Amino acid sequence: MNDSQLDALREAAADDVACDGLSVTRDGSGYTFETPGASHADLSETEFDALATENPWFVSNWEYWDGLDGATKAFLRWVERADEVGVRERYESLVAGLAREWGQLLITAGLGDDGERVYELRHTADVDVEVDDLEHHDDPLDARELATLDDDGEYRPLKTAPTLATGWVFPALDGRDLVRTVEFFYPATVANWHREREGDLDVTHFRETAERQTGIYGVVDELDVEGVENLAAACCVDSQCLKRREWDEDSSTELDVPRGDGVFPCREPCSLVVAAARQWAILENEEPRTYEVELTPSERSQIETLIGAVADGRVDEVREADVGDGANRYRARYLRAKRLDDDGGFKGIRETDS
Repeated sequence: MNDSQLDALREAAADDVACDGLSVTRDGSGYTFETPGASHADLSETEFDALATENPWFVSNWEYWDGLDGATKAFLRWVERADEVGVRERYESLVAGLAREWGQLLITAGLGDDGERVYELRHTADVDVEVDDLEHHDDPLDARELATLDDDGEYRPLKTAPTLATGWVFPALDGRDLVRTVEFFYPATVANWHREREGDLDVTHFRETAERQTGIYGVVDELDVEGVENLAAACCVDSQCLKRREWDEDSSTELDVPRGDGVFPCREPCSLVVAAARQWAILENEEPRTYEVELTPSERSQIETLIGAVADGRVDEVREADVGDGANRYRARYLRAKRLDDDGGFKGIRETDS
């Protein structure tokens, strides 16, 4: 606590102060100063100042939160669990650092001078990496570039995909810059999270989104409920996106697909989902046919394994020496040599109308 914080509290007392267990008022009979378990009334200014000095964490805590509002304040209070833990206990924890995860972001709140907060931001996978071994940043705008490519240098079209690159740190952000940085990594997630908490999140369901598409995307509306469920299962589960899906087929038709466990909500189908829906709506318009191809039971199982490995993104994890894995490169090449012709089609396949 410093003198300016005490002066500000003394002045604010005329309009009543209430923050995390601290209650301060001033009227014609003097000041009141209340903290959990202790109440003092009819205080002179000298007595009031003495009590404030004995409880510096309550004063600095009030002053910090009094300077913030809206989604920024709500998010920063969530980071340090301000609505769950008392001021004294929280300040003790802040000295060591209070950490919370936001998608693949690890936020650690610390205590700076006179109760100000200092925030460190890094990738969750870098939790045990020494800060000096990470690439340092201090400009929130840097997050835009850091969020562009994954660790393999591939472009990330979906910013909330669990593919955020590692190896960086923002070691000392203030509260407002922390929120700006988080929003550059994951656009609109803090704002939508706050709106959801306030009961003000407007959700646009798939059918409404589909009906307003025009041009080449007009076919999206042709995707039926089963197709929308397959779409959500492909694009909107935790392994593909860190948002928690809140939209359904429409306001009365819930999709039978996990919504995800993300802390921040998804209020409408994103552009990637709409683009995928267009492609699959076109494919779903094809008439089904029956194909006969000769496979051994092991070969059928291998094809199923290959599809699963590609869908789950685990192909690169299959060891070259593990030829027992159906997604092994050499095993796949053997199957291709045995069952496919020079054009990549199945040998001897027979096709009939279904």
